[in-house]
Amino acid sequence: MPTSDSSQDPSNTLPRRKFVQTSAAATLAGVVGLPHISRAADAVKNKELKIGLIGCGGRGTGAASQALAADPNVKLWAMGDVFAQQVETSHKNLVQKYAGKMDVPATRRHVGLDAYQKVINSGVDIVLLATPPGFRPQHLAAAVEAGKNVFSEKPMAVDMAGVKSVLESAKLAKSKGVSIQHGFCWRFAPAVRAAYEKVHSGELGRVISVYGNYLAAVPKPMMASKNRDAKWSDVEWQIRNWIGHEWLSGGPLVEQAVHTVDKVAWAMNDVAPIAAVATGGRIQRNDDGDIYDHYSIAYEYPNGVICHLDQRQLTGSHTEVVDRVFCEKGRMIGPGRPMIYNASGKATWRFRGKKINMYQACHNEFFASLREGKVINAGEYMANSTALALLGREAAHTGKRITWDKLMASNDDMAADEIKWGDSLDPSKVPVPGRA
Repeated sequence: MPTSDSSQDPSNTLPRRKFVQTSAAATLAGVVGLPHISRAADAVKNKELKIGLIGCGGRGTGAASQALAADPNVKLWAMGDVFAQQVETSHKNLVQKYAGKMDVPATRRHVGLDAYQKVINSGVDIVLLATPPGFRPQHLAAAVEAGKNVFSEKPMAVDMAGVKSVLESAKLAKSKGVSIQHGFCWRFAPAVRAAYEKVHSGELGRVISVYGNYLAAVPKPMMASKNRDAKWSDVEWQIRNWIGHEWLSGGPLVEQAVHTVDKVAWAMNDVAPIAAVATGGRIQRNDDGDIYDHYSIAYEYPNGVICHLDQRQLTGSHTEVVDRVFCEKGRMIGPGRPMIYNASGKATWRFRGKKINMYQACHNEFFASLREGKVINAGEYMANSTALALLGREAAHTGKRITWDKLMASNDDMAADEIKWGDSLDPSKVPVPGRA
């Protein structure tokens, strides 16, 4: 068991982002793409696959559990987090269920801002990325550069600098023949897949409008300032309360309701929108973070289609996650038990197939593809769905109509280039529309 927390070392630093050069990635893809894919397929066909977990909170532990259940010939080989307690708690919980697939001695349980790199360098074949999303672009770039297959939780970034970094990593992954699997879990739910196949089949006519919502309670209230340990730096304090700081979480629209954003994109066949207009603010939150607790967005799409999305995290309020896709000849309502209705309101279809846990299905498909030598590269798609959430967020924060082209031209970067554990870091101010 580790007895010290290396994250307390002020020399322990994390470069905010490392961009892969576009021209170099494109050249490499043209020269060595297919040979790398062939070797990657041969390399994983029958071997025992070693998994590394980066980010050992609840979602990371869940991802590790699903990965270990997805394939009979895998083991968890390394773990990393900024907090030692997270690593040890996750390890303990996973050992209870997968003792025979756990091979993570204390020497491969890494702690600190540089733990991600130690996991990547530990000899793993696959890395699972489940830290706060502000770190995702950096971790993805490092994993892809090292030639590792990646499962990445959503979202992919918290700003456009991160989105563009992810796009470059996706290009490099293609050239190296390594996979990037995504964590937009609803796309793996059999019932939801079948419902969207109905929408895309054309039998309901074209999509004319979408209304999706993600109305939730506060998932993780921030720690009160009075409970802050005097030994904690600003950086440590904010990472401990990452859900309430936009540079770490992206805010609730990007971190949580991005699932609904992604389903708006899905309904629209993943075509780019034209623009977004939005509102939002803080009703209940009174902490020292900078995030909104509610958003209402209108996404403009070609052919006059408007897609609306409402998000909120409010205690004591009605909760639901529902998608309504309106078409010329009917509508689809989901995602839990999707139904198709005709123009007169009569139910004409519901899913009758086998129910499969969507989180598990994601990993089952990922590992099956690796064994079959099929490369999954969802990096570009994940970056675009993340950017769609950023479009809505920025429209609300600025109070302006933001076009997709303007967003794509942005290089907005929400954090310093290098972060040290002991640094001072004032919380960002809450955005004010018209002034942001």
